[in-house]
Amino acid sequence: MPVITLPDGSTRPFDGAVTGTEVAASIGPGLAKAALAMELDGKLVDLATRIEADARLRFITRKDSEALEMIRHDAAHVLAEAVQELFPGTQVTIGPPIENGFYYDFHRNQPFTPEDFAAIEAKMRDIIARGAAFTRREVRREEAVALFEGKGERFKVELIRDLPEDQVISLYDQGGWEDLCRGPHMRSTGDIGDAFKLMKVAGAYWRGKAGNPMLSRIYGTAWRDRKELDAYLTMLEEAERRDHRRIGKEMGLFHLQEEATGSIFWHPRGWRLYQIVQDYMRRRLDDAGYQEVRTPQVLDRKLWEASGHWENYRKNMFMATVEDQDEAHRLLALKPMNCPCHVLIFNHGLRSYRELPLRMAEFGACHRYEPSGALHGIMRVRAFTQDDAHIFCEESQIADETVKFVALLSQVYRDFGFEAFQVKFSDRPEERAGDDATWDRAEGALKEACRIAGVEYELNPGEGAFYGPKLEFVLRDAIGRDWQCGTLQVDFVLPERLDAEYVAEDGTRKRPVMLHRAILGSFERFLGILIEEHAGRFPLWLAPVQVAVATIVDDAAPFAREVAAAFRSAGLRVDTDFRNEKINAKVPFHIEQRTPYLAVIGRREAEQGKVVLRRLPGREQQVLPLAEAAEMLAREARAPDLMVAP
Repeated sequence: MPVITLPDGSTRPFDGAVTGTEVAASIGPGLAKAALAMELDGKLVDLATRIEADARLRFITRKDSEALEMIRHDAAHVLAEAVQELFPGTQVTIGPPIENGFYYDFHRNQPFTPEDFAAIEAKMRDIIARGAAFTRREVRREEAVALFEGKGERFKVELIRDLPEDQVISLYDQGGWEDLCRGPHMRSTGDIGDAFKLMKVAGAYWRGKAGNPMLSRIYGTAWRDRKELDAYLTMLEEAERRDHRRIGKEMGLFHLQEEATGSIFWHPRGWRLYQIVQDYMRRRLDDAGYQEVRTPQVLDRKLWEASGHWENYRKNMFMATVEDQDEAHRLLALKPMNCPCHVLIFNHGLRSYRELPLRMAEFGACHRYEPSGALHGIMRVRAFTQDDAHIFCEESQIADETVKFVALLSQVYRDFGFEAFQVKFSDRPEERAGDDATWDRAEGALKEACRIAGVEYELNPGEGAFYGPKLEFVLRDAIGRDWQCGTLQVDFVLPERLDAEYVAEDGTRKRPVMLHRAILGSFERFLGILIEEHAGRFPLWLAPVQVAVATIVDDAAPFAREVAAAFRSAGLRVDTDFRNEKINAKVPFHIEQRTPYLAVIGRREAEQGKVVLRRLPGREQQVLPLAEAAEMLAREARAPDLMVAP
């Protein structure tokens, strides 16, 4: 007699084995209609699963977060069935749910194209309308192999043969079409609904390995209802409008090309933006007591072996060989991060506890190998600069340094227009350096620091660095996307491995704790985020060009040059536009360039010593004397950290 315990603590006894469908029906017709799956003793399973012993049960309905992944999982199965109905001979491989949707990989002599989507979507709607039940059966390995061999599905056969010997092999049927799947699924194809859309097609190697057959991957998105789908599609349209690659080209900020894959060619305006952000960060770090350093780009392999990066990070490192060195020092590596170099500076001379905490900062140029398929504009590159810093401190100083860091990070994010952020606590990964006792100390110290700093966090299991746990600071942009930028990591391992020590107050030698921290993370990535957050229309203090001085007639050019000079003297970043074009042609150009202000100079303005200021892309304008215009713009253009308190 199983007794079912529900989330509210109530219990329901049954005379014998019972399915989730029967339990839901016993509670009421509303739940029986709404339930899609169930969580049985913490595990998500089909409603048809038989319950033979006492258990805790929670039903999953469409409003629950788990339902969204199941909708996408089931949609992938329906996509595969639709493709095989429309295109006989196509082989199916794998099709998982992913963030915001799903995909399925197919093997077919002729790759799919977006022109195929209308027919496939129509067939998917037909399959969903049939409302065929998802039914599970478990089979022996030999039976599964024979089944898919009989269908000519050689990729499924390979998957089955590679499963562990003790793996339960399960198949799901949906009205006669059957697929290899662990599950769980909802009740029927009808539970998917109509809020889905096929998005794009791409090539993908079987099992992600070059040299394997090339598959045709169809991506789709699926949501609980049309309202959610429409909101997502609108967000994608907005994301396309804000795409930093398109805006970067329109504004002339940067470009990328195959001669330097994963590296950025910064144009004058883009480099100006880069320097504005870097100068701002340098001022903030100076005020917070950081000492800036600079370390080499290429270092001996032996350093990376000693630090543990060679063992844990080798696949992401670029190598160089020096022929005239002895064998032991012939292999060098471009640094993927700055941490070991900062320890070497710390070790250069005897340190005292009186110097701690020692905050060492570097805008360090780093190189990491990223597969070409993972590169994305300036968001994910191979050559980048980190706003990196390491705080060498005593264990008793971790909490105080965490409080100061979070305050600094919060202020920086506000200045760039981000009012809120989330924090994730990433604990020990499977592949790590240091023993469990060391990790216990590091995780305990970071959690206590969070408590003292008032930092609330979400646990991110197993995602810590190989040398220590970390906090990840996640920004949400104007259209709801999340970006992980800042980090704070507690490291007891690297100081031990690289023999860092200081003289304690009692005269003994002790290891410092090393706090790895970044606020922006990669400069390049953060600039990409900023471009998309502001759609290229930066606040005046950030704009690469703050005001463009444009003439209406040639006669106004001499005074326009005076205006530009006066603006530059006021500290403004100025461009001039004296082209022989009508002002109605010049305005759209500067709107596309995302220049915040246009100073228009005609014959009348030149005679009166005045400026017509227009805030782009709007139409409103004001006429001001030159000195007053320069003062107003200079006041608005001050960086947040340079604002004079009232």
